[in-house]
Amino acid sequence: MAQKRVGDSTIKFTTPPVIVSTGSVAGPKEGRGPLAPWFDEIVPDDLFGERTTEKAERRFMEDAAKIALKNANLTQDQVDFFVAGDLLNQIVAASFTAEVFGVPYVGIYGACSTSTLGLTVAAVLVDGGYADRVLVATSSHYQTAERQFRYPVELNTQRKTTSQYTVTGAGAFLVASSGGKVKITEATVGTVLDMGIKDANQMGPAMAPAAADTLFRHLADTGRRPEDYDFIFTGDLGAVGSNIFRALMKEKGVILGDNYQDAGVMVFQGDPTAGAGGSGCACSALVLGGYVCKRMQDNEISRALAIATGALLSPLTTQQGESIPAVANAVALEL
Repeated sequence: MAQKRVGDSTIKFTTPPVIVSTGSVAGPKEGRGPLAPWFDEIVPDDLFGERTTEKAERRFMEDAAKIALKNANLTQDQVDFFVAGDLLNQIVAASFTAEVFGVPYVGIYGACSTSTLGLTVAAVLVDGGYADRVLVATSSHYQTAERQFRYPVELNTQRKTTSQYTVTGAGAFLVASSGGKVKITEATVGTVLDMGIKDANQMGPAMAPAAADTLFRHLADTGRRPEDYDFIFTGDLGAVGSNIFRALMKEKGVILGDNYQDAGVMVFQGDPTAGAGGSGCACSALVLGGYVCKRMQDNEISRALAIATGALLSPLTTQQGESIPAVANAVALEL
């Protein structure tokens, strides 16, 4: 029997790895939001001075990773693995960034759940004794995501009220065996659920069941209740999806209180141009690395649960009339 597995879906780390440092880089729209004080860098130009938005997204990820290294007082040659992913085809933002660092590279794809998936992979490598330090990064960009999954922004296509606005930015984490305050104690790996939704403008409703399933499994595996956490957040369900998520948990007999929030709602709170809220890999990464980890460093949060959610569609499957499967991966953090 696997000694480090708890219940059906959860890994319990014997010697919990720690998050030594984080790096968060946000775009201009995100920098005007309520979480701006928690970000390490706010870039005033979506293009980051580059010719294309794809190249700009690489810059966001590269800068976030460099900030995480700088905050840990480490250089890239002191890192054993680079674990990264993004939303673009063939995760090119991550791969081109990996080329810059020259560190053994583990490319991953979990759509918008990549932040917690990356932390899970890093924690397994460190707790298993395969690495001392692992750099994790993920990114997204409004214009690259729109061009790939919906319509190029140049077409000025009218957005639906249920649509979410992809967060422009990147988050990075330095995970190690020692040297940090925030511990990764458990990770719950989600299963893929498909509710038959085919509209790419309905990401929140498509992902909410996966988020509910992962949280319910996590609570069952660990024997905890939502109130055992100071803060619980989902990755990017937005206003519509997070309400569905609350209702689904209530159906399972679990009532979520004020300690639950959604990253997609938090990033663009009060911005009517963001539709139902934020989405994208950077959405949960910015909230986790910028807001949650820094509040934990300041002893304002003692235990947190991050549930990043991902819609596993592609332009090809959407054009072929396929529905949108989804997954949610969770990590528990403690002081």
